[in-house]
Amino acid sequence: MQTDHGFHVLTKPIGPICNLDCSYCFYLEKQKLYPEERTWRMGGPVLESYIRQYIQGQPGEEVHFAWQGGEPTLLGVEFFRQAVMFQRKHAGGKKIHNALQTNGTLLDDGWGEFLASNGFLVGLSLDGPRALHDQYRVDKGRKPTFDSVLKGRDVLRKHGVEFNTLTVVNRANSQAPQEVYRFLKEAGGGFMQFIPLVELRPAGTTAAGLDFAEPPDPARPEESGEVVTAESVEPGQFGDFLCAIFNEWVRQDVGRVFVQLFDVALGNWMGLGSSLCVFAEKCGTALAVEHNGDVYSCDHYVYPKYRLGNLLNQSLGGMVRSAQQRAFGADKLTSLPNYCRTCEVRFACNGECPKHRFMRTPDGEAGLNYLCPAYKKFFHHIDPHMRAMGQLLHEGRAAAEIMNLNPL
Repeated sequence: MQTDHGFHVLTKPIGPICNLDCSYCFYLEKQKLYPEERTWRMGGPVLESYIRQYIQGQPGEEVHFAWQGGEPTLLGVEFFRQAVMFQRKHAGGKKIHNALQTNGTLLDDGWGEFLASNGFLVGLSLDGPRALHDQYRVDKGRKPTFDSVLKGRDVLRKHGVEFNTLTVVNRANSQAPQEVYRFLKEAGGGFMQFIPLVELRPAGTTAAGLDFAEPPDPARPEESGEVVTAESVEPGQFGDFLCAIFNEWVRQDVGRVFVQLFDVALGNWMGLGSSLCVFAEKCGTALAVEHNGDVYSCDHYVYPKYRLGNLLNQSLGGMVRSAQQRAFGADKLTSLPNYCRTCEVRFACNGECPKHRFMRTPDGEAGLNYLCPAYKKFFHHIDPHMRAMGQLLHEGRAAAEIMNLNPL
């Protein structure tokens, strides 16, 4: 069943169920796609079938699992002990890696011991210092979660669990880039991910009764009549946010703090291609599997139209190679507007994620990314520094030397 190329799956073992009620979360309402569901738990047969097929489908000697939600820690440590047992059973000599994305509020010593002893990499959702984090990240009682998250962070530190921070860049925290960055440097694990929040409210009632609008069809992006949510980041603010953080990072933190977007950009400037799907020329190799074994084209496209099948009665590798999924991945390139094709920073952007392509270009063509102004500003801003770091690496020197050679 091995595929010609590796693929990645975001695993949703508890579906959209979460103990928080973040006002910007697009996944909580996916419960409506499974109106008859009561258990919301990936059962043993589904779990083992998925693990076996996923390992067999990877061509390399290392296999990376990514566990997400909802909130996966709601399943308890024993669920993940079972997952690790199945991984060892079906590893076939391959090295297994696990990453767990969590809001951190349920972490305790039991979790810390398990995550450390099994080498899990943890992604901790943290949107900045207290006031900015608590702006949208609240629990079911609408109470703030900042203190609970930091307690979970302390558990990770106590047990020596490697972790990074995942920050959703929204309308509030995007206005305080240095404050967010400096806080994360102190509170985090030295690795940062920044994910722009862009969600739409439907113009009318959706077929499934969802509050968030379905993203544009990658094959036929159209100008949307829907409204961007009040929590979504504004393009100009997102560009300023990235530039401000980059300015501080390139002056004093290269080689000490790792920002995913900056690392990916450097790879593109060096001609290595994007290691992140949103900036790749094509997509389609980052899928999602739900708690019941349903497989979807992408984590952001968990809608009936993009369901590929169920891994209990269909091959996971077959779904990855299917005509439907190949077309989904190729559409990212074929639907790219001419305005983007001729853009001088296309190599670094490639139109970003099709989910955000609901604007029109200056000449009226559909399919322009909502965040285009942000990325144009950011990629032009970092260009001389990326060239300089690329040259340093080409000469066998450390990229961190740019802090002495090329100050802003």
